[in-house]
Amino acid sequence: MTLNGNETLLKVENLVKYFPIFQGAIIRRKTGNIHAVDGISFEIKQGETLGLVGESGCGKSTTGRTVLQLYRPTSGNVYLAGQNLVTMKGEELRKMRSKMQMIFQDPYASLNSRMTVGEIIAEPMLIHGTANRKEASAKTQELLRLVGLEPEYSNRFPHEFSGGQRQRVGVARALSLQPSLIVCDEPISSLDVSIQAQVVNLLEDLQKQFNLSYLFIAHDLSMVQHISTSVAVMYLGVIVELADQNQLYTSPLHPYTQSLLSAVPIPDPVTEKKRRRHILVGEIPSPANPPSGCRFRTRCPLAAEICTQVRPEFREMTPGHWVACHMAGQSI
Repeated sequence: MTLNGNETLLKVENLVKYFPIFQGAIIRRKTGNIHAVDGISFEIKQGETLGLVGESGCGKSTTGRTVLQLYRPTSGNVYLAGQNLVTMKGEELRKMRSKMQMIFQDPYASLNSRMTVGEIIAEPMLIHGTANRKEASAKTQELLRLVGLEPEYSNRFPHEFSGGQRQRVGVARALSLQPSLIVCDEPISSLDVSIQAQVVNLLEDLQKQFNLSYLFIAHDLSMVQHISTSVAVMYLGVIVELADQNQLYTSPLHPYTQSLLSAVPIPDPVTEKKRRRHILVGEIPSPANPPSGCRFRTRCPLAAEICTQVRPEFREMTPGHWVACHMAGQSI
């Protein structure tokens, strides 16, 4: 499963994930669906990072879990190194799981409080049979050193560590099976600002060392810009814009992206004072009953009649810059 540099590692095609809505305490009947992810497509090349950004509840975390088949998709395909994960079951899928791992958002809840750090990191190796107990113990100490922790910490329990140290343990656990793809589900959102940069720098160093590919899920646009090769902007279950990170931050084409970027602080006080904020009005619609046509039209200052009737096509405006908007390129 070795890929050469610049080859596509992960390919997602028209991924859909609906969660059924049931009513009735005794006689339960299905009354609708939560449109968590509604037909998205993207690719990640070997050794690169795709940043997935958007407001809370837009479907970012569901996308990550569905890519890893923790949630089975309603429809669509997910190819890892050319192999379709959606069609796999049982032992075949279990073998593929060693090639894709996850770093969770909450470093406090994602580590078993009854296990030592050494046991937590060694567990995947023992389950997948990639090492015996002696080999797993030695590998655990090596991984702790790799993420900036002392090897002797392996006998300590999670409650003896700070949040940043726990997240480093989560990174070590994700690396234990030598994966090609790691889904980082808002791995820094619960950490202090001073610690966030340390964890991001660690992830970048590990990426260079092991040629890792990341799906980096976050709502902090400035941090996503720092770590990502390309960025996808998500709104209410759909990707509205996808581009190289330089293109997206300098020439955003979708009004939602423009609004998000206008809220990113600029360290220059003179520039910050001159800049105009684009504050969106209204509430995010319910994913159980998304708007017709364009999902963003109920909050978009550029919305026209066509936006209420026709779902915008996700099209390539310039090489590598994709957008789903009838008014793409206009400034709000």
